Amino acid sequence: MDNAAYNRAYAVRDLAIELNIELIYLPAHSPNLNIIERLWKFFKKEVMQNKYRQEFTDFYESICSFFKDLDKYEDKFKTLLTLNFQIIKAN
Repeated sequence: MDNAAYNRAYAVRDLAIELNIELIYLPAHSPNLNIIERLWKFFKKEVMQNKYRQEFTDFYESICSFFKDLDKYEDKFKTLLTLNFQIIKAN
C-alpha cells in the first residue's frame, strides 16, 4: 500500500491484524510500484492524451467507454499490471 494517511489509520491496522493480513507499505516517491498509478497512466494515454473533445458529453462518454470495455485491454494489462519487479541493489 502507499503511505497515504488513510492506509496507516488505526482502523486499517486493527482490521489487518484481525484478518491476519500483513501490511507492506511502498517506499516514498515510488509511483511506478503502485499498480493503480500504472492503470491511471494507461487510462490517460488511451483516453485523454492529445485528444480534444468539443463537448463535455463526448469526454464523459470516452471515459465511461474505457471502463466499460476493460476486457479490450486485457493483453496490455497482463504485462502492465503485474507484481513482477526488477530488484536493483545499491553498491
